[in-house]
Amino acid sequence: MKIQIYPPLAIHQIGRRFTQEDALTQWDHRLFVLCDGIGGHDKGEVASQTVSQALEQWFQANIDPETPFTDQQLKEALAYAYEVLDHYKEDTPKQMCTTLTLLYIGTNGVTAAHIGDSRIYHIRPEAGVLYQSRDHSVVFDLLQAGKITLKEMATHPQQNIVTRAMTPGADKRSQPDIIHITDVQAGDYFFLCSDGMLEQMDNDELVSLLTYKRSDAEKREQLMAITSTNTDNHSAWIIHVKEVTKDQADDTLINEEPTAPCNALLIIQQAIALEEARAAERARQKAEEAEKAKAATPPLPVKKKSIYKALIFLFFAILIFLLALWMLEQY
Repeated sequence: MKIQIYPPLAIHQIGRRFTQEDALTQWDHRLFVLCDGIGGHDKGEVASQTVSQALEQWFQANIDPETPFTDQQLKEALAYAYEVLDHYKEDTPKQMCTTLTLLYIGTNGVTAAHIGDSRIYHIRPEAGVLYQSRDHSVVFDLLQAGKITLKEMATHPQQNIVTRAMTPGADKRSQPDIIHITDVQAGDYFFLCSDGMLEQMDNDELVSLLTYKRSDAEKREQLMAITSTNTDNHSAWIIHVKEVTKDQADDTLINEEPTAPCNALLIIQQAIALEEARAAERARQKAEEAEKAKAATPPLPVKKKSIYKALIFLFFAILIFLLALWMLEQY
């Protein structure tokens, strides 16, 4: 498989912060890395820059672009990045760490890996989002467990707490979720971004912007305009597929997007189905309670005075009728 891309474009904005904790790097238009440092003045920016640069160095020294890329190579690359990060452990007074998104375009398709809540998207015009990486975060865990709704995620007090990150120390080496994408078509977009990029934008808006008929440079400018007032650092890679050439051997490659546990779309769909089921159950219970209340309500008693009035009225009506008949017979 040969995947050609248009010139990739980057966004790298500091937001309303004093330091830039996001880091971007790429190698040979095949490897794309985005890291979002965590720790502020505790050197989050050092962690993100260290990991991104270490990965670029490892790929440059060890990868042959003409041979298939393997998960073992990815593990070795991450191990090297962790080793480089470990050198800063003793010099850092408090914990520092970083998220990671990594995309590699190889001869056997696209390999995507992530740690933390920075995201990887695979977007196709007219089809929308095919893959969204699952955030390693407290709120996403709660969503998947059915304890909060999609609406509640946006305002949850723990929305910024991640459950995985790259941190110095051999005993704290979080492993990535890895997915292999072989269903790649000309016109597709891969979009890597830190969480700060999505403060004021949802998936529908992102798809609409990336698939609208404008140049990639114009799309980049529009994204920057939309996110210009964001509070957090926000960075992104815009990777637009130009052409895909496949041979017969590529038919054996498996596309993991539709079933991968790390595809957030599957979790979101399950959450929506659960919310709909709960809403239907609440409606059923409400209707059932209404029926029970109706059945338990005694019929309104008929007042005796009303019966007496009706009988008197009937008596006089019959009397008048008989009197009328008698008068007719007299004439």
